[in-house]
Amino acid sequence: MKPDIHPDYHPVVFQDATTGATFLTRSTMTTSRTIEWPTAQGVRTYPLVVVEVTSDSHPFWTGGRRILDTAGQVEKFRRRYGNRR
Repeated sequence: MKPDIHPDYHPVVFQDATTGATFLTRSTMTTSRTIEWPTAQGVRTYPLVVVEVTSDSHPFWTGGRRILDTAGQVEKFRRRYGNRR
């Protein structure tokens, strides 16, 4: 890799705004907010990035998918076009 052209890749704590769940990972994101995070070497301070959706709150991962009103759609179609064959 070429030196001095890549952004700083460092540990960052992400927090879900909905559930409050936090996880430590690496990112190039920067922020002025910080959080104390316990590690094997003791408590360390990491940048904190608050995000709207993570796997902890996303409907695909939580099983809370939105159910479509398919019966209503079928009835609407039948009212509009009838039972033509």
